[in-house]
Amino acid sequence: MVAEVKWNPIAIFDDIWYSLVMKKMKNEVPDVNLISVPAADFVAYYNANVPESFPRVSLKLLKEFREGHLSLFKDAVDEWSIDKHRKKLMDWLSSCPR
Repeated sequence: MVAEVKWNPIAIFDDIWYSLVMKKMKNEVPDVNLISVPAADFVAYYNANVPESFPRVSLKLLKEFREGHLSLFKDAVDEWSIDKHRKKLMDWLSSCPR
């Protein structure tokens, strides 16, 4: 005996909506915080987006930070990402005398 399948317009709408939303999310640009960039780009983005009360960075400071935190740079020679480096860099900047 074959069971009769009932047509449910709400379930179909949900499926279509879900598919459209997932396709849209899949085509969006990657999160800028996860992208690895060269040091100069990192400096520009970091300084533009850090609150005014926080210290600014320079290429010289990034070089000093990198020398003391080599374990954060296993994969790439000079690639920086906000997600991977910002918090540790901010902590280091606040503890380093100038």
